[in-house]
Amino acid sequence: MSFVSDPLWTLIKPLLPISLERPKGGRPRIADRLALEGILFVLHTGISWRFLPQQLGYGSGMTCWRRLLEWQQAGIWADLHRCVLDHLHAAGVVDWSHASLDSASVPAPCGGKQTGRDPTNRGKLGTKRHLVVDRSGLPLAVVISASNVHDSKMLEAAIDAVPGLRNGKGGQPRKRPTKLHADKGYDYTRCRHALYVRGIVPGIARRGVDFSGSLGPVRWVVERTLSWLNRFRRLKLRTRRH
Repeated sequence: MSFVSDPLWTLIKPLLPISLERPKGGRPRIADRLALEGILFVLHTGISWRFLPQQLGYGSGMTCWRRLLEWQQAGIWADLHRCVLDHLHAAGVVDWSHASLDSASVPAPCGGKQTGRDPTNRGKLGTKRHLVVDRSGLPLAVVISASNVHDSKMLEAAIDAVPGLRNGKGGQPRKRPTKLHADKGYDYTRCRHALYVRGIVPGIARRGVDFSGSLGPVRWVVERTLSWLNRFRRLKLRTRRH
């Protein structure tokens, strides 16, 4: 099973830090591509790191876990996301005409930073993902908050988290969609004002005016993407404090 295709690896490899050579006699370092495959295997299946089967060739689970921390501290994941988006933007895949914003909470029974009492889950601890996608559901940005933080308070942070994308032809990078759709949880004057000052047309459902499914034809893509993220079992439940 391979989670990393050759074209994707050509984008990832230049972003990874150069590993220092170990003194002679030490155990050889697991190749970065294999470690990445192991990380994605655990992410997808949700198994414990220590139960990662070594016969798959990815090295031990703890090796993959340490590599994950190393790359996280180096900011590799944010760089990779921007690199992939730049590649798609240059190919004309990113559709800026409409964007959608929504959030979803995941349980966080172990607590930790950016967790709070989830009012929709009997006050249990949880973490909330706020996701911005383009018209086709492509993830443009994600920010994290505690589950008891109101969606409207994270609108500006989510929009500002969209990276400026370059098309390889020069000119200013683009990071603002033409229009942003959101549900009634964002129906506040300050939210509309925040979009206007950024040059974005607000497509926010109005409480008491628009019925629940009025924005369904344009907002379903963000709900679908949130559902896709939960197929990776490590993202469906936050088990780590850090």
